[in-house]
Amino acid sequence: MGKKLFSKQEVKQLSTNKYVKAVSKNGITYTDEFKRLFITEDENGKFPRQIFEECGFDSEVLGARRMKSSADRWRAAYKENGLDGLRDNRKVNSGRSMNRELTLEEKYKRLEAQNNLLKAENELLKKLEMMERGKKDED
Repeated sequence: MGKKLFSKQEVKQLSTNKYVKAVSKNGITYTDEFKRLFITEDENGKFPRQIFEECGFDSEVLGARRMKSSADRWRAAYKENGLDGLRDNRKVNSGRSMNRELTLEEKYKRLEAQNNLLKAENELLKKLEMMERGKKDED
């Protein structure tokens, strides 16, 4: 069985929930507030389905598998990093970290790109300095 996709009606329904940050036919992003609330209620012994339903989610729309995987993911993140582990960092992180060693060619290309960036920054600083000198000469 594949991943459950949301219908247009389900997307519309889910988007009205205050604990939903974003939703599309493919998935749902919950607010950090909901994740914290979930962990608190989970630690008080409530079942994931019960927590979701009490927060206005239709368990039939979300599906048991999605609720369980979210719960497991948040518990693990909380156990590893506390409340910070529940925070949505997708806009902060620049992508996946490299798990493999770079080849010499890749290292060279990175260094070359870094060198070109530094050259461009130096040129910009020189131009700014020249502009400032020109203004001082006018005064």
